Amino acid sequence: MCQADPMTDRRWSSADDPVPVTAALDEVLRSLRGTDRRQVGGVFGRWDQVVGEVIAAHVRPVRLDERVLVVEVDEPAWATQVTFLSDDLRARLLSEIGVEVDRLEVRVAGRGKPRRRDTPLVD
Repeated sequence: MCQADPMTDRRWSSADDPVPVTAALDEVLRSLRGTDRRQVGGVFGRWDQVVGEVIAAHVRPVRLDERVLVVEVDEPAWATQVTFLSDDLRARLLSEIGVEVDRLEVRVAGRGKPRRRDTPLVD
C-alpha cells in the first residue's frame, strides 16, 4: 500500500502547509490581544511622528489591547492634557497609520513610587 506524500497530495488541508512568518506573527498577536503586527508596529514605531515631538517627549504608548491604547505620561498635568486631546490623537492614529483606537487609557509613570530628589535634603 502506497502512502500519500503530504508535500504533493492536494488532499492535505491548508493548515498543514507552511505559512509566512509575518502571517504567523499576525495570527499570534491577534490571538493575544486582537491586534495585528501593522497596528502594533504603527502605534509604537511611528508614535513620535503621529503625535508630534512635544507630546512624544512626555507621553509614550505602553499597550494596545483590543482597540484600547494605554499610554504613560511623565507628569499628572500631561494626563489631563492627553485626556483633552484624546479625540484628536485617536483621529491622527486613524488617518496617519490606519489604526482605529476606541479609547485611550492614561497612566502617570511612577505613581506610588518615591521620586528621586535632585538636591540633598540636608547640606
